[in-house]
Amino acid sequence: MEYSAITVTALTPGMGGIVSGVDLTQPLSDIQVAELHRALDDRLVIFFRDQPLDHAAHIRFANYFGGIHIAPSTKPWQAPGHPEVTVIHADADSTFVAGEDWHSDMSCDPEPPLGSILYLHTIPPCGGDTAFSNMYAAYDALSDRMKDHLEGLTAMHDAVVGFGGITPEGMTLPRTSHPVIRTHPSTGRKCIYVNKGFTTYIEGIPRPESDALLAYLFDHVKQPLFQCRFTWEAHSIAFWDNRCAQHSAIWDYFPQVRSGFRVQILGDVPR
Repeated sequence: MEYSAITVTALTPGMGGIVSGVDLTQPLSDIQVAELHRALDDRLVIFFRDQPLDHAAHIRFANYFGGIHIAPSTKPWQAPGHPEVTVIHADADSTFVAGEDWHSDMSCDPEPPLGSILYLHTIPPCGGDTAFSNMYAAYDALSDRMKDHLEGLTAMHDAVVGFGGITPEGMTLPRTSHPVIRTHPSTGRKCIYVNKGFTTYIEGIPRPESDALLAYLFDHVKQPLFQCRFTWEAHSIAFWDNRCAQHSAIWDYFPQVRSGFRVQILGDVPR
């Protein structure tokens, strides 16, 4: 794919692109925005270096792709005065980090976010990578028999999974049914849309059958052939499409600090 206003360097043949030639701390031109849309559709996740964003610039960048998605489960971690911005932080006092299981962000919501834009200003001296997996490729690698079997099935996604099965006091967490196989609204391609982070069971079939199918799919999407892996630097950004990619935050840096902010973009009802 050719670009005139940005440069995109593929991270792997299947997904991931390092974008240069654009300053996200400043407003973007129409052609830059259009080409970033194309790059996201083509690469599924795009990365930027040396972009010291403040909250206003972070939100402005997200708004080029749609409105802001504010998930109920992020309320305890919202940045003061900026409910659109979620604080992402781990240090020596952390007992867990969000997102270690492979997942698509907030798939439990009725309209899950189109994408997530994560900006890290502080990183550990070593470790803390994020891995991504291509759900188009994962779907394409299924046998035709398995594709036929999964077509038309729906599965339940539950936010309480991320809280260890317990709903925190005073919070109402979403629980929503979505297709096991969804079609991306921009590319028209089919992809797997169940994930270990939120999906609890496939509806309309016996629970043992559901457990077996989900266990197979959760393992299937982790194949290295589908993946790319991003090594962070201070003031880097990762922008991924939750509709066709899953990711896993690798917590191999304890007790070091890894800190930044995330903004999510409004999505649609999976179909």
